[in-house]
Amino acid sequence: MSSNCATSEGTARYRARFSNRAFREQQGLVLSSIGIGTYLGNADEATDMNYTRAIVRAVQLGVNVIDSAANYRFQRSERSIGHALQTLANEHGIARDELVICTKGGYLPFDGAPPRNVRQYVEDTFVNPGIASFADIVGGSHCMTPAYLQSQLEQSLRNMKLECVDVYYIHNPESQLQFVSETEFYTRLKLAFERLEQNRKQGKLAYYGVATWNGFRARPHHSLARMIEAARDVGGETHGLRFIQLPFNLAMPEAVEVANETIDGKEMSVVEAAQRLGVTVVASASLLQGRIPPEDAIQFAGETSGITTALIGMSRIEHVEENLATGLHG
Repeated sequence: MSSNCATSEGTARYRARFSNRAFREQQGLVLSSIGIGTYLGNADEATDMNYTRAIVRAVQLGVNVIDSAANYRFQRSERSIGHALQTLANEHGIARDELVICTKGGYLPFDGAPPRNVRQYVEDTFVNPGIASFADIVGGSHCMTPAYLQSQLEQSLRNMKLECVDVYYIHNPESQLQFVSETEFYTRLKLAFERLEQNRKQGKLAYYGVATWNGFRARPHHSLARMIEAARDVGGETHGLRFIQLPFNLAMPEAVEVANETIDGKEMSVVEAAQRLGVTVVASASLLQGRIPPEDAIQFAGETSGITTALIGMSRIEHVEENLATGLHG
């Protein structure tokens, strides 16, 4: 893998700076046990600047996993990451290959702010250029066709001023199941994986996955084993489906407590299945959007076997310093 993405050497170099922090080795990389999320916050310049500063501070304090999505704050969160990465490189000597940058595509993102006419915006931005038809968009907000994901990946790379993203998730694919059959759902997912595999070969992403809210927790649920089978069909044994993201916290423990996966006739949790299938698990909503005390939440998510990184939304430097003061230590 080129230095345009995270590398084994780069992430190991980063870990060497932080003997008091916990890291985990997955997919040939070294990932911090706590990652910074960028979901919440106002869509304004003040919040943009606060996020940029928070990301810089988090990386200074031992966080090398940064998570976002195209639709977070109408693309503003990705752009804040881009500014933070430039600051880290130019002012703090942090190389690109030391950081694991993750983002998502699936929901239709606005550009900086909500448009006055949503339908006209969708038509002008996606339909008229041939990126997606109205028929491709389910529920008026979600799309995962190959052409759409291609446009979103390239947009995310521009937003963050990157040549490669380390993990590219299909965002809440379960949104499709309200509108299409299970058979059609997996057909669409396989086509999406095929396009993402093509982008791996082109060096635009290193790994891909699915980031879900209910997909791996509720019944009916996504089958990780079936997803891996689809990825193998299009990418072989060296396929890139190596990450999943799902909520995991004191109030939402299903990832380890519900046996809704079956492999070789044995029922197990999605976290156990991921370990069997060579997939890295990232926990979202670790603080349940501020409703769980940081110290309890971080210890619970971060110390659970099979959870590699617990994402914490941190939009201000004060949040970063508070959460990392109570976070996991090596």
